[in-house]
Amino acid sequence: MPPPRRPRSARAALAAAGALALLVTVAGCGGGGVRGTPGAAGVLDPLFPRLGNGGYDVRHYDLALDWAPARSGQRAEQPLRGRARITSRATQNLSAFNLDLKGLEVTSVTVDGRPARYDHAGTELTVRPEKELDKGKTFRTTVEYAGRPGPLEGADGSEEGWLTGDGGTVALGEPSGSMTWFPGNHHPLDKATYTLRATVPKGQRAVSNGEPETTEPRPGRDGRTTWTWNSRHPMASYLATLAIGPYRLTESRTPSGLPVVDAVAPGEDAGELERLPEVLDWSVKRFGTYPFDSAGAVVLAPDTAGYALETQTRPVYPGSPDVGLIVHETAHQWFGDSVTPRTWQDVWLSEGFATYAEWLWDEDHDGPTAQDAFDRLHATSGDAGLWAFPPADPPDQDSLFADPVYQRGAMTLHQVRRVLGDTRFAALLKGWPREYAHRNARTADFTAYAESLAPDGDTREALTRTWAVWLRADGKPDSAAPGR
Repeated sequence: MPPPRRPRSARAALAAAGALALLVTVAGCGGGGVRGTPGAAGVLDPLFPRLGNGGYDVRHYDLALDWAPARSGQRAEQPLRGRARITSRATQNLSAFNLDLKGLEVTSVTVDGRPARYDHAGTELTVRPEKELDKGKTFRTTVEYAGRPGPLEGADGSEEGWLTGDGGTVALGEPSGSMTWFPGNHHPLDKATYTLRATVPKGQRAVSNGEPETTEPRPGRDGRTTWTWNSRHPMASYLATLAIGPYRLTESRTPSGLPVVDAVAPGEDAGELERLPEVLDWSVKRFGTYPFDSAGAVVLAPDTAGYALETQTRPVYPGSPDVGLIVHETAHQWFGDSVTPRTWQDVWLSEGFATYAEWLWDEDHDGPTAQDAFDRLHATSGDAGLWAFPPADPPDQDSLFADPVYQRGAMTLHQVRRVLGDTRFAALLKGWPREYAHRNARTADFTAYAESLAPDGDTREALTRTWAVWLRADGKPDSAAPGR
């Protein structure tokens, strides 16, 4: 069974707003004597063409946030105030560039300390620096903004972005929700390091990715506190999170010395979270060196979010997690967080591996084998949703997190295991995340890597048939035999 996650809906409004912003960018940034050109208002992702932006590469986000949902006993009109300092490198001569931001009011933009002109239309913040930016130049954009952040909602009622429940507030970004709380280049292709400082009301805690640096009382008598977190390894923005609430914080270390920070919402049980060190130890044996400097979890009140998410170093769970869900989200630290899909069409590389990790856990702990899981799924009817589309070719945004991506993705990996044999497949499970650590990867990168482990031409041919039948062909494969 896949972990409890919500389906994602297509966002026609997002695409339309992006198209409008692209026109604004091109039309508003002309002028004589300009050598640079505007960066694209989208990276042409196969499923989300308007997400992300072209012309620059973000190196670091420094986010300072002030969260005050009530001021003087009244409902705050602008409970979130933020300042984003974004260090980037121009990848072309730039006369203008875009950032993704939705639903918040921008009050100031500077580039390298100089005021910049800007337009904010829909989800696109178009910035025109005073002087054009030469290709290769490192520059800092500072955006000050405020407002009442909220969720992005699809037609089916699924939500991401800034979510609030009885137990507090959490920001979840997959695939595009991070634009609801900070401006950025919100596509998985542009990974960056992060520093986050969040000032929150008395009695509240702010929990984010990476490692806690400081917890400082803010000057004054209101009891507000600023929490600082650092993520020194590159992170896709959809994996960034911020949870605010009266969480119970527990800091510990695994037997190997890895710091673990867990946050549990009031009234919630930690479930099987005490098994996280065991899961981490098993994962290291299966997948190789843990790719980050800390681990942990955020356990939400169930009314805050109805799904788990592999937020980097610190996955988020909707209530008390069981060990299967912990295994899934922990595996994502290698597959999805460190090795991040290059496009959203490649997301099976994340979800297929995490699902297969659950099968391996059961197999290694006297449960059903991975072959048992494969056989059970292959026995389903040919018109079942599992066979609606091939895992490497989700047809639209609504299909991004459906069974073919999770379950058929895992079945494809099992076929690779049967073709390569257990020993070479075990080497693949460690070698693949080591080869692409802290990078992006495409499906073609994975198939090439798997083929590099083939001992002979017959094995490579069997893998080629596996890609054709299990990874890219429509419908249920006629045979469950490997390489068929």
